[in-house]
Order: sequence, then C-alpha cells, then structure tokens
Amino acid sequence: MTDLPVTGGTQPQQPYLIEPLGKQHDRATFTCGSEPLDRYFKTQVTQDIRRRVAKCMVAVDLATSAVAGFYTLSAMSLALAEIPDTLTKGLPRYPIVPVVLMGRLAVATKAQGHKLGTALLAHAVEYVATGNIGAFAVVIDAKDDAAQRFYERHGFVAIMGHPRRLILPLESALQAIKAGGR
Repeated sequence: MTDLPVTGGTQPQQPYLIEPLGKQHDRATFTCGSEPLDRYFKTQVTQDIRRRVAKCMVAVDLATSAVAGFYTLSAMSLALAEIPDTLTKGLPRYPIVPVVLMGRLAVATKAQGHKLGTALLAHAVEYVATGNIGAFAVVIDAKDDAAQRFYERHGFVAIMGHPRRLILPLESALQAIKAGGR
C-alpha cells in the first residue's frame, strides 16, 4: 500500500490510498462518466493483469473504501524518430526507446474536481521512475479533447504523426512534481 504523493499541487482534497488492484476492491460500482473506461475496469482489467499486459493501481477513498480512481501501466517502445527532437537531446541514438504506456486513467464521478487525476498521474510517474526497469518517458493516448488538454497542462507533448498520443520524459515529470505540480 502506498499513500498518495503529497507534493504541492498534486495533493487531493481528501485522503486516498493508492495500491494495486485486488479482489477486495469493488469494481462493479465504479463509474467515471466514460462508458469505455467503466466497462474496461468492470470487465477486462483483471484479465489484463492476469495475462501480464497491464498493471492496475487504484485510489481508495479512506472514508468509504470505494475505488475513487485507477490507472494502468504497460511496457512499450517508440521509434526515436517519432519523439520530438526537443525531447531527445542527450539520448543515445538507438532506433527504439523504452517508455511506459499509461493506457488508462479514470476518476470516479463522485471524486472528480478534487485533484485526484493529477495525484494519480504524479503517482504513476513516481511509480515508473522508482521501478527496476529503464524507461525514458510516460506515453498516453488521449481519448478526447478534454483528456488531451489535461495531459498537456501537465507537460505532455504530441508525438509526431500521432496527435492524440502524448509523451512526457520521466526527468521532466519528476522535476515538475518536485516543484509542486502544475
């Protein structure tokens, strides 16, 4: 079990605990307002975990024990040529760069507007950065314009040729977290 990072602007307005998704978490009542995300969390996430294609972390509301949000992470790689030149300075010229895909991030309707999405994003970045495997950046696929604006506010930039696929180098993300969030 891990407490949410308490770093500047990323602290939510009520206490949550972030931990790996387990059998004790009620997925059936989770709703975030996005039917595809709700369906994934209710019906598919445990299959992805079992098959080792995703890791899922949940934010549990300490007052109610309800799942207030979740995110998933998976291994991924990108062609160096797809990453904006401004982000590749100092990288070895390998043709492929290791990254981590945040496949999904969702906050329950009741918990929206309380900075939980930002806190989950910060937790994911710190989780990846302290892991035991090399990764240059976190990559996301924004589902819509609102999601894209959320990630762009946190420093993500578009990957060339993929306007909804965004990237944020881990070092940049960690510096932003240390500076108090965005």
